[in-house]
Amino acid sequence: MSDQNRLGVFKTYKLYVGGKFPRSESGRVYEVSDSKGQWLANAPQSSRKDARDAVVAARKAFGGWSGATAYNRGQVLYRVAEMLEGRKEQFVREVAASEGLSKSKAAAVVDAAIDRWVWYAGWTDKIGQISGGANPVAGPFFNLSTPEPTGVVAVLAPQKSSLLGLVSVIAPVIATGNTAVVIASADAPLPALSLGEVLATSDVPGGVVNILSGATAELAAPLAAHQDVNAIDLTGAGAELAKELEIAAADNLKRVLRPLPAEADGSDASADWLAAPGTHRLTAFLETKTVWHPTGALGASGSSY
Repeated sequence: MSDQNRLGVFKTYKLYVGGKFPRSESGRVYEVSDSKGQWLANAPQSSRKDARDAVVAARKAFGGWSGATAYNRGQVLYRVAEMLEGRKEQFVREVAASEGLSKSKAAAVVDAAIDRWVWYAGWTDKIGQISGGANPVAGPFFNLSTPEPTGVVAVLAPQKSSLLGLVSVIAPVIATGNTAVVIASADAPLPALSLGEVLATSDVPGGVVNILSGATAELAAPLAAHQDVNAIDLTGAGAELAKELEIAAADNLKRVLRPLPAEADGSDASADWLAAPGTHRLTAFLETKTVWHPTGALGASGSSY
């Protein structure tokens, strides 16, 4: 049968919550257009109920994910890169359409996103070496500081960098043992929703990453005020919204990661995300636990052990 006689099969984009692909609880959708205003797809418009469901899923997954070995988390993140590599052509098309890039530039962005998963996969069992260690103290004690994940992190993804920026804010959160509720770019959510399909087949336990699409302000407000959300990344919020969310987040003393100056007005560009990421996003949502342990009496002969 020739292609002209085939019925076109349009992709149905869904949310990714708790390892499943629900439609929005409200049943709402909104039109997503490319950089030229041409219709691309209908994306689910998440509700506050969807946001609360995502938090429940993230909390349920936290114990298992944070309790996994750092080496195991690194293997899982590397597997995400493998699966993304296998679907590279799809993501090149989606990024090109979403961000108005040429095919070659979109391919470079997707390559960078894959490399970023690999980069953060390599840090899972190393970040503890630079953010923790033995502390010199007076007295017969071992004093050890170790980093531990903060918990459930709400992430406002960059508005302009629909894949590379998205990966750059998700990967460090889960690499360090946290779980995430992600609000995708409102205008360019399709790469994020497709990423949910990659995560579902990449050994990432259900609920570790939950991806919502819709109006950023509508979804961010209940997450910032949610008592079971431990931290929030405001990268995708403009200055005015970020201030409102910081006030709401103070109610339960959430950790808040404010946008960098280049990101603060919401006009983040892919070029900004191509730069070396550094470790500040890895340490942003880590808590430091310090343990004291007696070594016994120290005398002329040394320890009493």
